[in-house]
Amino acid sequence: MSKPPAANPRDALRSLAPKLIELTDDVLFGDVWERPGLSKRDRSLITCAALVAMNRTEQQTGHFARAINNGVTKDELIELITHLAFYSGWPTAMSAANVARKVFEEGEKK
Repeated sequence: MSKPPAANPRDALRSLAPKLIELTDDVLFGDVWERPGLSKRDRSLITCAALVAMNRTEQQTGHFARAINNGVTKDELIELITHLAFYSGWPTAMSAANVARKVFEEGEKK
């Protein structure tokens, strides 16, 4: 099973929406992320691209960290964000770059 980031933000919702968190843990991360058709690295790139394009900054934090743990480099994440500026819009890329900066800084503290 794919390991979630160390500080699991889902824990804050576990008592409020237990079924949603159960489905997230069991289906999304326990099944979908474990399918053999794509590597976790590729899944991370795809997920990060979708989150950048949809401007889902709250979800980007955990998935950018997960991507790095799955072998995506910081340079690749920045290239993904830069590339998407022309497809999803400049504001989504600028917001994502700020999220990435914070994730990288947090990772350097560990």
